[in-house]
Amino acid sequence: MMSAAQSQTTLVSKLQGLQCHFTWDLDTSRAKLLRFRERFEDFGTEDGHSWLGHIYNLRGFIEYKLGFTEEAQSFFNKATEAFCQIRNADEGPWLVVNYGNLAWLHHHLGDPAESEAYLTKVDALMNEYPSPSQDKLHPEICAEKAWTFMRFSTDKMSLALDYFLKAIEMQPDMVEWNTCHILGLMFASEHSSTAVGADILEKMRIAKEKDPENLYLAVHYLDQCAKKGERIEDEARELAREVLRNPVSRYGGIKPLLIVYRNYLSVDEAIDLAEEVLRNHPDERYLKGCAALCYRWKIFDNDSLPTQSLMDRAISLHEEMISLYPRSSLKKKIDLAHIYVKSTNGLAKAEQIYQELLERDLEPVDKQMLYYNYAQHLNFHGQDRNRSLGYHMQVAEIRQQSFFREKSIKVLFPLLPAFVWFPAIREAKHEGGGDLCFDH
Repeated sequence: MMSAAQSQTTLVSKLQGLQCHFTWDLDTSRAKLLRFRERFEDFGTEDGHSWLGHIYNLRGFIEYKLGFTEEAQSFFNKATEAFCQIRNADEGPWLVVNYGNLAWLHHHLGDPAESEAYLTKVDALMNEYPSPSQDKLHPEICAEKAWTFMRFSTDKMSLALDYFLKAIEMQPDMVEWNTCHILGLMFASEHSSTAVGADILEKMRIAKEKDPENLYLAVHYLDQCAKKGERIEDEARELAREVLRNPVSRYGGIKPLLIVYRNYLSVDEAIDLAEEVLRNHPDERYLKGCAALCYRWKIFDNDSLPTQSLMDRAISLHEEMISLYPRSSLKKKIDLAHIYVKSTNGLAKAEQIYQELLERDLEPVDKQMLYYNYAQHLNFHGQDRNRSLGYHMQVAEIRQQSFFREKSIKVLFPLLPAFVWFPAIREAKHEGGGDLCFDH
């Protein structure tokens, strides 16, 4: 007869073999979890949303990692319900990841019997719905894993695209999988500083025809067409009317559409559109963030001098955003400091914001962002080159790769003879730059 210790070891071994959020090696630093928790609250949760089950699964995992087990179980249960509603079936392979999450949750809650029950459900589903390809995960598992990596772990984008491709090859009739894969290809091309190729643009066009209700895809396709030199003003305004009629969601298309307005129409029209959407949905915090972004564009547009009323509106929106997104307010406070610098007699207010932020206990990557921005502030607005370089050195000294560390090292690199003793600079020179970008 198996002892309690042996039984526990066997249970843990089975759990570790599951395909679910608990086994996918996701980055679970607390600062990131808190930011994403707020971000996913802005996802649309209207009935019929094709990714609703996946959203609830990921939100449940985030809640668990933050220590909120009741909320985690609630979201996992909502995921079960959403999958059944969307697939119009009580069970299917789309529940494998969800049941795996529940098995892990009950294990952590000290309920081995319930954990075993969900493991049994996973086994039953995998036996009843085997993968079409023996050497690959079931396409439903591939798709959820791909979606999770794409939304939560941008460093795993290439892996996400690979899983989406595997899912689509086995089950090509899933329109939303193809749409997400095409968008991922587009984002990957943009982030690699490589222009979106004609083949990806054609794939986007075909995906748009197959997924005509997806305004997020439609806006990005329009943006890519504009980058190729096409005139898209009329289509952009038509898309705006469609976006206005749709429920509000982070992936409803409004933010990329505002970017299209800014780039190819005007910042003023972007502001007008943002304010119109906000009037229709005055309590939607995501839309307030979109409006704040438009005002920030206007303020930092070198071709115009912002009026005091525009500055007041921008400051008001940013202050409101800081209160609405308390867990991810660092960047918003830095943005507010930048705005104050542009306002009359606002330099002291900007300095006050920075001093308050410098007293906070931040995670390394957030420290890098703060120190880099404060260094730039000191150099360009405080006329204090030495202190500015000191903060750039602090950024570089934090041994975590990030956009801001790269930027700070680029500032310090031309001064290499003076800083040859500084470890981060010396290592960067020795490594030939590694994955950092230097101006030689």
